[in-house]
Amino acid sequence: MIKVLSPRLANQIAAGEVVERPASVAKELIENALDAGATRIRVEAERGGIASLVISDDGHGISQDELPLALARHATSKISDLDDLEGVATLGFRGEALASIASVSRLTLTSAVEGETGFCVSAEGRDMVADVRPAPRNRGTTLEIRDLFFNTPARRKFLKTEKTEQNHIQTAVSRQAMSRFDVGFEWVHDGKVHWQLPQCATESARAQRIAKLVGQPFMDAALSVEAEAIGLKLFGWVAAPTFSRSQPDLQYLFVNGRVVRDRLVGHAIRQAYRDVMYGQRHPAYVLYLELDPASVDVNVHPTKHEVRFRDQRLVHDFLFKSLHRLLAQVRTDMPAAQMQPDAPAPAPHGLQNQAPLSLNTGGPFAAGGSAQGAGPSGNRATGVRDQLLGLSGLAAPLEGGAVDSVFEPTGTTRLPESDAEIPPLGFAVAQLHGVYLLAQNTHGLVLVDIHAAHERITYEALKTAHDEHRLASRPLLLPVTMAVSETEAELAQQRADLFQQFGFQVDCLGPETLAVRAVPALLQNAPAEALVRDVLSDLQQYGSSERILARRDELLATMACHGSVRANRKLSVPEMNALLRDMERTERSGQCNHGRPTWTALSMAELDRLFLRGR
Repeated sequence: MIKVLSPRLANQIAAGEVVERPASVAKELIENALDAGATRIRVEAERGGIASLVISDDGHGISQDELPLALARHATSKISDLDDLEGVATLGFRGEALASIASVSRLTLTSAVEGETGFCVSAEGRDMVADVRPAPRNRGTTLEIRDLFFNTPARRKFLKTEKTEQNHIQTAVSRQAMSRFDVGFEWVHDGKVHWQLPQCATESARAQRIAKLVGQPFMDAALSVEAEAIGLKLFGWVAAPTFSRSQPDLQYLFVNGRVVRDRLVGHAIRQAYRDVMYGQRHPAYVLYLELDPASVDVNVHPTKHEVRFRDQRLVHDFLFKSLHRLLAQVRTDMPAAQMQPDAPAPAPHGLQNQAPLSLNTGGPFAAGGSAQGAGPSGNRATGVRDQLLGLSGLAAPLEGGAVDSVFEPTGTTRLPESDAEIPPLGFAVAQLHGVYLLAQNTHGLVLVDIHAAHERITYEALKTAHDEHRLASRPLLLPVTMAVSETEAELAQQRADLFQQFGFQVDCLGPETLAVRAVPALLQNAPAEALVRDVLSDLQQYGSSERILARRDELLATMACHGSVRANRKLSVPEMNALLRDMERTERSGQCNHGRPTWTALSMAELDRLFLRGR
């Protein structure tokens, strides 16, 4: 028998969609405060928000006659007709939050508009307790939520411990605080002020807020992002690849000021880090994407955590290219920025000047250079590399053999008279255990992992050389026939140019059949069908694919590893200086192919502290 649900039951069902726990209430009410033009928001909770949750703001407030309507379902001031949904610029617009929260709690709403005294209205489990009554206060709104889920005990049983619920509220508040630097936030729990965040008018103040909310280590490793093109604007911070995480727990994305989770954006960012982060590590970032509200659909999920972009491929490519270009610039500036030039460098000792060798002159650290002592695998990899790329004579083998001594200075160098003439990584002074290079720059000591640094240099040179020769195609003796859906077959036809660009020849034999007739020469041993299916899957979901380049880069990375300087190789001072100069020129040289740092530095002030100098 079909029946119309009672308003109370309908509201409680709606509450199940938007009110999962006290943190959900905090999020909805903070968003209302932000939409009301608040410049200061205070969040106060008791016992994890289960006993009490109070949100106060200094926004424009609600007039006396509209207070009861504010608690009605589907009542909102943010949209008026269907056309408004085409470009929603506010955080809340469904008109369900207050009605849903009121249906599962004891709610008191107090508000005042400019120039008038305040009034309040109460509800208990959706039943209006009393008429609107005077409650003087300054302009703004205060919402007090008590005894959440008091009338739905089954829901209350699913709440966690008070400490867990407190942490969830703090996370929700901190995300909103990261989304709006122009608003001050205060977070109080059980009478204790956890933090007060003033409005941020400068870049340094914004960075300080992020450091307060996500941790100073993130900001110490952060790269500032600022890119704008084709109606899209991206800014914020991404962590250097060496600051990776075991979990995706430090990833914050804000689209037009809204906290969202989006697979498209996540995929684009992972692809940007692909070449500098391997294994199961995850990048860390706090990013802000701004675009025309009409270009993004925020009415996808009741909690508004998800969005849908109208041109997914455009957004994906913009994010990938912006971050990929930024990460490519991570060479020597990250550790150098961490050195503290607050103490003068020591006077140079009597050393002789050495002209550094260059990557482009066929020196010992030229692109693809291999080291004597690399073993049969290294020679084999170099031979395969030269055969694939058609390269020869790129590098001469290093002279010398393994080092037996623990530490042996390999030469001397005199630093230039002017600091302006000293490059970022300085000049080599010694080699330690045949593994690490010690150099002196303007600010102090630089330590380099020789193999890791040369591996990155070799890898980038291989990629550049291979890109210049493009991905050569190799016909298959027997074409690989594969069954696909009609959608995939049509997509393969539409994007045939993409497959050809990467050395594939994929023909459509029928409405649900494809034939792979040629593959990239570099990936001739890879499973062609699986790779084509992966590319089609990416094209369907994201509008683009980097699968082929990713497989190519994996192979080139292996070659670079085998073709790089091995441990216990004695290097001369010119060879070490050549490595330093190549690092300064090479993209992504701040980390090796596996995401590990290639070098670190200690300033003179840090060295003085280690040895208690000046005390």
